[in-house]
Amino acid sequence: MLPTLVAEVPTGPGWLFEIKWDGVRVLILRRDGAVTLLSRTQEDVTARYPEITAATAPLPDGDLALDAEIVALDEHGRPSFHRLQHRMHLTRNVAATAQREPVTAHAFDCLVLDGRDLRGVPLRTRKALLRDLLPGAGALRFCDHVDGDGVAFLAAACALGLEGVVAKRADSRYRGGRRPEWRKVKCFRCQEFVIGGYTDPRGTRAHLGAMHLGLYEDGVLTYVGRVGSSLPAAELAALSRRLRALATERCPFARGTPPRGPENHWVRPALVCAVRFGEWTRDGSIRHPVFLGLRADRDPRAVCREEPRRL
Repeated sequence: MLPTLVAEVPTGPGWLFEIKWDGVRVLILRRDGAVTLLSRTQEDVTARYPEITAATAPLPDGDLALDAEIVALDEHGRPSFHRLQHRMHLTRNVAATAQREPVTAHAFDCLVLDGRDLRGVPLRTRKALLRDLLPGAGALRFCDHVDGDGVAFLAAACALGLEGVVAKRADSRYRGGRRPEWRKVKCFRCQEFVIGGYTDPRGTRAHLGAMHLGLYEDGVLTYVGRVGSSLPAAELAALSRRLRALATERCPFARGTPPRGPENHWVRPALVCAVRFGEWTRDGSIRHPVFLGLRADRDPRAVCREEPRRL
């Protein structure tokens, strides 16, 4: 179940408000004692997060399904998508890395408990059962919420540098897909873009300069600008290798005005990255972009322009 992006926090009775975590969404599934972590694209990511799997061991027996967000916290206890990047793509020495760079899973919904399907049960009841099931600390913890005053909750979240809040109808049932019963409000503009190319580096920078970004409009990849000033220097070599492996002679952008010239190189649109930016320009470009990291859990063909709705 996915929240709908809206411009304003809903008011009135019957709403619960949670922190919008800046991490990776997973379903934590336990069947016949075996635990599996599934991403939004149905990829099995269990091996990447052994501490999450281990944290399910103390829970009562029985089949289980939890909806959660995996995050990496910085030194101030705030979610850091940049810190999570390393763990998202790690395939070797995972256990040792988990000791040095731990993650936590914040479970906010319970879909199955002791083999019972709870998707038709109101959210408030599901969360009460989840609170009784999980601790408030550790690698797998309960994601708490507040009742009412979502405007103040959003202001507090933004003041702390968080991404935003998610508002949910307390009586909502769990239904797959993007639903108006769940609504997200962001503190700043942030969304995913498809990487369609890159530029040569300039000055003292090595490997690559900036990445050309796009999104799909009516099934057509459309150029919206580039991001480069915030690319982490320590990761440029690995990022460059991934892009060069996708090299193609043909520009993948069928709309917009991608730049021309020998300093621009094109790639197959297979990688997705998260970008924070100031605003959309009148010609459909993004202004003041900040690179946040690659998103392995997003389907490039599903990346489109996100605009807040008024419901």
